[in-house]
Amino acid sequence: MLKGLFNLPLRALEGFLNSVFSLMSLQLTSPGYSCISKRAKTVKVNYRPPCRGAIAHLVVDATGLKVYGEGEWKMRKHGKEKRRTWRKLHLAIDAATHEVIAAEVSLESVADSEVLPTLLNPLRRKVKQVSADGAYDTKKCHKLLKRRGCKPTIPPRKNAGYWEEGHPRNEAVSALKSDELKQWKQENDYHQRSLSETAMYRYKQLISPKLSLRDYNGQVGEALAGVKVMNKVIGLGMPIRQRVN
Repeated sequence: MLKGLFNLPLRALEGFLNSVFSLMSLQLTSPGYSCISKRAKTVKVNYRPPCRGAIAHLVVDATGLKVYGEGEWKMRKHGKEKRRTWRKLHLAIDAATHEVIAAEVSLESVADSEVLPTLLNPLRRKVKQVSADGAYDTKKCHKLLKRRGCKPTIPPRKNAGYWEEGHPRNEAVSALKSDELKQWKQENDYHQRSLSETAMYRYKQLISPKLSLRDYNGQVGEALAGVKVMNKVIGLGMPIRQRVN
């Protein structure tokens, strides 16, 4: 958590901890950076916030965290290299509290819709509504949400067709074909899905847009530790908007 919060390399993290122990006059020594790196591969991060009853609206999305690769300026001037590696961070956000309820890390080749069961199945809380973008417009995702008793708010793709008669998705498809999709989104509070974009921006600004560890299991622990830090910061309080005349 300290590594993510202060954006420190492992060697600097070791020195930082030793400095803190010295200021506190404690006869303690930080583990070595190699020990911390090995520990990151097996640590289990408990990032979930305390259970507070049912979740009225859950918003889901994914973003990429860079492992290898050059920056945007180098790409624009000289093009991209072959060695570009990313990991995908999938987040499920409570629209009311902005907290991360579920998080998963996957390879960049994994589709967003494939991770939705991994996000929702461990949850023991009642979820009333789930909003996601068109990447989750699959029969498996709709079947999962129906089994959990969630109202799906997923806009259909541009070439979407009708499913079996009476399926709730057909209403969204009808809105798409009649150019009333914007109205459908407003009626179903789809605008709340933008909170997932806000959460991903918050993660990249507060923690980091890239991963420093090279082992995949270590990268999972590093990303989830960042999620825990973000939930801790959100727990301290969120900004309140107030209109000024």
